[in-house]
Amino acid sequence: MFREAKQGRIFQDVVEQVQEAILKGKLKPGTKLPAERELKEIFNASRGTLREALRILEQKGLITIRTGVSGGAFVKALTTYEVSESLDLLIRYQRVSLRDLAEFREGVEGIVAGLAVERAKSEDIQHLKKLLVDAKTHLEEGAVGWDEFILVDNRVHMALANIAGNPIYEWVLQTIYDNIHRYFDQFLPREERLLWENYQDLYEIVEAVGKGQAAKAHLLAQNHVYRFNRIMEKNEQKSQGANN
Repeated sequence: MFREAKQGRIFQDVVEQVQEAILKGKLKPGTKLPAERELKEIFNASRGTLREALRILEQKGLITIRTGVSGGAFVKALTTYEVSESLDLLIRYQRVSLRDLAEFREGVEGIVAGLAVERAKSEDIQHLKKLLVDAKTHLEEGAVGWDEFILVDNRVHMALANIAGNPIYEWVLQTIYDNIHRYFDQFLPREERLLWENYQDLYEIVEAVGKGQAAKAHLLAQNHVYRFNRIMEKNEQKSQGANN
């Protein structure tokens, strides 16, 4: 499965060989890699180089290293956790600007809404309508229903991503919606009027999906993101001006 590493790039070659074996399914989840002594001989690598390569593979989420008598390097089952963790941290600590986040969301959520129109089944439409009912229930509670309404809002967006059927969109948007409340809490005023406007946007998007209007759903989703981002950007600018 493995061969002697290329001289001059031993470290990179060890990482690439093990990574390729895992991604191609030659090494299954739970499989234990050969012992360190054996790997040193196979790759013709020093102990330091080999350990650094294994550390990088562990950081990538491809293996886990256990200590003790029954320890060693074991292949991990691939998940989306490691893929999304860096983005999660950037958004959680607001290292992504509102403008950049909105620009990304406008493009992606417009596409997702359009795809949802093309791929929605009758049960998907019913699920979206049920979420609208939940949203309106919290809307009618007034300001005290704000947090619950926002959670349902997020569920509508994620339902559309799920209906669209592209796991990449779904993974990335899930990471965004797990953390976007931090921007809302800081820059979106808790006004009842905004909740009603938000609900109206969601209602129109779901209606377009139900009627098979892909272009309209695409545009509505884009405008929804753009409008609420403009509100947050203005409040961000006011906040920055007050702090200067």
